[in-house]
Parts: sequence; structure tokens; C-alpha cells
Amino acid sequence: MTRRFRAGAALALAAGLVTATAGCSSAGPDRPVVAVTTNILGDVVSEVVGDAADVMVLMPPGADPHSFEVSAQEAARLRTADLVVENGLGLEEGVARHVEAAASDGVPVFTAGDHVDALEWTTEDDSGPDPHLWSDPARMVDVVEALDGALREAGVEPSGTEAYLDDLAALDTEMSDAFDAVPEDRRALVTNHHVFGYLADRYGFRVVGAVIPSGTTLASPSAADLRDLAAAIDEAGVPTIFADLSQPARLAEVLADEVDVHVEIRSLATESLTEDGAASTYLGMMRSNTAAIVDGLSTSS
Repeated sequence: MTRRFRAGAALALAAGLVTATAGCSSAGPDRPVVAVTTNILGDVVSEVVGDAADVMVLMPPGADPHSFEVSAQEAARLRTADLVVENGLGLEEGVARHVEAAASDGVPVFTAGDHVDALEWTTEDDSGPDPHLWSDPARMVDVVEALDGALREAGVEPSGTEAYLDDLAALDTEMSDAFDAVPEDRRALVTNHHVFGYLADRYGFRVVGAVIPSGTTLASPSAADLRDLAAAIDEAGVPTIFADLSQPARLAEVLADEVDVHVEIRSLATESLTEDGAASTYLGMMRSNTAAIVDGLSTSS
């Protein structure tokens, strides 16, 4: 696997048909359109494409990728795009049917999950492919390299691929160096739902559990789930639970109320970029989350 990366920060959002933000040039009648389901992939695609196409991102900042939906106008625009880019692996539950409709109309669809070594999340009563592949920047290298080919097949000549891959390798190194500061016995993660499986696999963490024992935020924890998680937290001595900004912190706070587990709760932008700030780009989100995880796991329990 190639270990190259580059940073950048353009995020194009879909509002109506196409609303462009920094780094995405104005729509033109002869310019190809690349439609992207999630804003994390939207940022990546925008950086790779450069000025070669207009990028329409369906998911707004701060939204939940499992449940966000699109307007009828956006769905229609999706079906006329030159290429649709999705995460796949069951992530975009609210827009999957629109992507399928576009594919039925002959629009080529690039599925990021098809180009990585996907992990499985497993609980006692359910399992499935883990869609949160972006938490491992090394796997994102595979995605970007495959995306470059898909764009060219769709008639788009990307200008930013090599530069972005260069910074992606730098990000991987930064994260590895930062996590090396966390002692082995502190490398235990608890989240509001299973979101850090790929990060754990890449950097040597163990996932103790999740408040929602599922790969989707649309599931709900049972009383037994909470009791099991409380026991695991106590055994592992976990000082911090990491909850996504797009999900209510109460999903983690319920542990303290229902099973008398008291830990710090930290919000991270794990599934969606923010409107502005450090987590407004994929690379910025990964860097800020790395710093928060290192700090959170260094807290005395």
C-alpha cells in the first residue's frame, strides 16, 4: 500500500442544486459534476479534483451520515451527475435509494468501501461491515488512488491526487507519533457507537465497547447492553468516553445515570465535518481528534 498524503481544505456543499465553498469553482454548463454523499468524502474529492470539475456534496456540516436525507431537487441532480461518490458499507442509510436510482440511470458510482480491507463490527446480537473507514488514513490512501482512476474514467482529470496523497502519509506519521505517547494499558476506546474500529486496528488500540453497540446510530442500547459496557469500562479503567458531535452526549451520560459509571465525556467530530474550525476538513478533523484522544486517555481515572 502506498503511504503518501497531502492536506487541503475545500468543502463543497449542496444547497438547492450546487452551492460552492472555498476551493470549488463556479458551476458551468460544460463542466463535469461529481456528486458526493458525505461531507468527509466531499472534502477529499474536492482536494483531489481541484479545478477539473464541480463537486456537489449532499451532506451538510454536522449532520449524521446514517440518517441525513436529501431534497427532491438534490436527488434529481444526483441522477444527472457525471460521477457519484459514496462511502458505502451501509453508511448512508438515508440516501442509499437515491444513489441506487442514479446508478440505474447509468450514472457511474464510486464506492469507497469497495477499495479497502473492510473490518467487521460484532456484538452478541448483530454484526456487519464497519463503514467508518476514514478513521484510518492509510486506508484512505487506497480510496484516493482508486478514486483517481474512477474520476478519469468519468472524464475528469484530477489535478490534486499526488499532492493530497503526500499529505495523507504525513498525517499517518503524525497520528502514529502522537499515539505512541499513550501507554499500552491506556489504549482503550469507548464511544457512543462503533466508530473507531479502523483507527484502533491501525494504531494498536482496543475497542472496549460503545454506548450503542452497533455500527449505526439508528440502533438503541438495552439495559443489558449498558450493564455489560459498564463492567467493561470498570475492568479497563477507561477515563473518557468519546461521543460524536452529531449525536447527543446523553447517549454516553446515560451510563452515569443508569449504571453509576462516572467518566469524562468528550465530543469529537468523527462522522461529519464542522462548518468551520479545526474539523472543517478531513485532515484537520483527524488531527484534532488525535489530540483529543491522546489528552482524554491521559486523564487520571
